[in-house]
Amino acid sequence: MEQSWPLSLSYYTVPELDALEVVAVAAESGCSHVGLRLLSGQPGDSEMPLMLEPALRRQLLTEMAARGVSALDANTARMIPQSRVVNFLPFLDVAAALGAKHVLTTVDDPEEARALDNVTALCDAAAERGLTIDLEFVPWLSIRDVRSAAAFLRRCNHPAAGIALDALHFYRSGSSLEDLADCPADWFRYLQLCDAPLRERSPERDARIHEAVKERLLPGDGDIDLAGLLRAFTDRLPLALEIPQSEVSKTLPARIRVSRAVQATRTLLDSIS
Repeated sequence: MEQSWPLSLSYYTVPELDALEVVAVAAESGCSHVGLRLLSGQPGDSEMPLMLEPALRRQLLTEMAARGVSALDANTARMIPQSRVVNFLPFLDVAAALGAKHVLTTVDDPEEARALDNVTALCDAAAERGLTIDLEFVPWLSIRDVRSAAAFLRRCNHPAAGIALDALHFYRSGSSLEDLADCPADWFRYLQLCDAPLRERSPERDARIHEAVKERLLPGDGDIDLAGLLRAFTDRLPLALEIPQSEVSKTLPARIRVSRAVQATRTLLDSIS
């Protein structure tokens, strides 16, 4: 494998930066893409500045063009029992206008029929805008692992639907490479990369959430078989570096943390070339 997997900087890795700063740091660190944070909750509830400020969106497009950086994905469409797809249409419009290709989506709805209806409708709306809906399985949500995500997508049966595979969630959910092999390759459009330590037992929900959003490890610093995971994909998919490190960030600025993340990722890619 040649070392040509495109790298994307997730906002979770540098939460202290605004969107323009994320683009600058990404470009300086060798990342060709960025993830866009547009929603942190339901539409109209926790919208981010990019949703609310057209002038900022124009600035961001100018900055991305000047830096040679593109938007990879937009976050996050959270499908819960109260979700109404019509409320997500402005979010999809902004994601498309900013050049994103994929929409990170999670499902936390115990009623599968309702969740399927919502995700299918979201896929229809996304496809009209040139976007894909990429389902992220999360161990503490309704769709918790590769198998449950695959079963859901087979029922959904929409060409815009796929899986956004997060290495941490893959590891903590007990998913396997065999589970991946049972999935169509075209379901996977990008991967979220980080590492994590081995645990004798799965941490409790609160600990899992804290680890996922606050304390991940650089590739190679933990026990996930990242080389094996990447070898499972014949295409060199974009790798979103999602490595929040709240303790490390107290002493290391964003540029240094991202530089280290990129170097660790390149070392990993060298090991499988």
